[in-house]
Amino acid sequence: MRATRLLRAGSRKRRCSTLSEQFTRRIDGLSAPAQQGLFGRIRRGIEKEGLRVDSRGHIVSTPHPHALGSKLTHPYITTDYSESLLEYITPVFSRPSDALAFLGDLHRYSYRYLGQELIWPSSMPAELDGNDSVPIADYGNSNVGTMKRVYRNGLDMRYGRIMQSIAGIHYNFSLPDELWTHLQDIDGQQAVSAQAFRSRGYFDLIRNFRRNSWVLMYLFGASPAVDRSFLEGRDAGLLPHGEQTELSDTASTLRMSDLGYQNKVQSQLRICFNSLENYIGTLRHAIVTPWPAYEREGVEVDGQWRQLNANMLQIENEYYSDIRPKRVARHDETPTQAMESRGVEYIEVRCLDLNPFTPLGIDEQQIHFIDTFLVWCLLSPSPWINDEECDRLDDNRAHVVRGGRDASLMLSFAHGDRPLHECLEEIFEAMAPIAELMDSADDSASHQKALAELRTLIHHPEKTPAGRMHQQMRESGSDFVTWSLERAREHAQWFAQTPMDQARDTLLDQLVETSHQQQRETEEGDDVDFSTFMRRYFEHARQLKVNNGAQ
Repeated sequence: MRATRLLRAGSRKRRCSTLSEQFTRRIDGLSAPAQQGLFGRIRRGIEKEGLRVDSRGHIVSTPHPHALGSKLTHPYITTDYSESLLEYITPVFSRPSDALAFLGDLHRYSYRYLGQELIWPSSMPAELDGNDSVPIADYGNSNVGTMKRVYRNGLDMRYGRIMQSIAGIHYNFSLPDELWTHLQDIDGQQAVSAQAFRSRGYFDLIRNFRRNSWVLMYLFGASPAVDRSFLEGRDAGLLPHGEQTELSDTASTLRMSDLGYQNKVQSQLRICFNSLENYIGTLRHAIVTPWPAYEREGVEVDGQWRQLNANMLQIENEYYSDIRPKRVARHDETPTQAMESRGVEYIEVRCLDLNPFTPLGIDEQQIHFIDTFLVWCLLSPSPWINDEECDRLDDNRAHVVRGGRDASLMLSFAHGDRPLHECLEEIFEAMAPIAELMDSADDSASHQKALAELRTLIHHPEKTPAGRMHQQMRESGSDFVTWSLERAREHAQWFAQTPMDQARDTLLDQLVETSHQQQRETEEGDDVDFSTFMRRYFEHARQLKVNNGAQ
């Protein structure tokens, strides 16, 4: 394979030759390991959210089914913000089909105990009845469970519950250790510790992802419409449709727009992704910096906890981003302490809408494309992002989420504005040798096929999930809730008609009782009151666990 075919005319010629040579050298250097199955050892896990709704398409207020286990301790079936917002978490798998099969069985198992309820297939929520119609999840009486509840109280106070009813896919991705070893040798970085090299590499990937995350939002965005109950009378700049819908003729993903996970306070954060040290430092600064409006609300008032603290962020997870570096934390660590101590372990992609055209919200083609895209982000040159570029990246994302299906859309770059479709063509061309590399030991050529099939969407935005959804609603005159409810019923029928793995069925049965027992033991094991627990938590969170190898 000739990696040099990656280098195109136009903007790529403007890059310095040393960076292009590094890119070519990496691809060529990974050719032999790829033929031995290196990329078949990529690991991924899927987290999928979905509202529980009734037969009319209204959010339900019923408790999380006891028969599904404890949402505090169950490893695979829990809730996100709301009691009504199911969250499924798969184990980590090397084969995409295995991750999807596990995710499917979590749905099948749940439907056994949902009665007449359905799992909402769209990212934007079902019909709501004001802020209080979104019940906050209850995790029991333990200090850990109470902390989860108070954190959600704080989210309600800061952002409102309605925003927290939005659902999506989080895609967890990690590269095999062997790949990092090969890259370190190719780059001649043997003097750097393996941990530091891996962390730097993941941040290289993250920066390029942030430059180009709009690609995923264009291709996989699936939220061009909202029910008016979500807007609560706000003018969202959308077009009225049907009896109860606001629809956009151009949006790819309203979930990722200013209607979704956006906040004026967080918009002032300057979380830096140029290095692990900068990321942790800027994130911790937000966690310890008071915010006047939150201070006025109070933290513990008349014995009731309103929020965990009055700072810009209560805890690290409150920061909304389209991608995060991650490391599995031990019981006595915060997420940043875990990364500071042992480096970045994997990344979490957070900008994916649920695809309402597939029962699982994601399919193998999408996974193969995302994997190719992430490897391209890793292997491509990734200079640090300055403030000026950061602003352009934010603008480009905003343009695509609201206007991605506008054929005349232009994106902004240092050398001037360029048409969206031209940028997409260039990126697909650049990704082609990556897909070929990843398919070296795969006779099915799954990555190349995904690239070829999705490339047809570049000049046909009406064929993207958002475009198909928009077209079907326009042609049928259906409201958003009606259209989504039809998909939910179709999906429920599909789950009912497809078999469940018997060993997984037995495992999930066992986890129900085990998780409830673990919650009881957690509650019985508390030896301090909640105020003391929180004081100790934040004291511990301020302790820095610097490991020089992670630098």
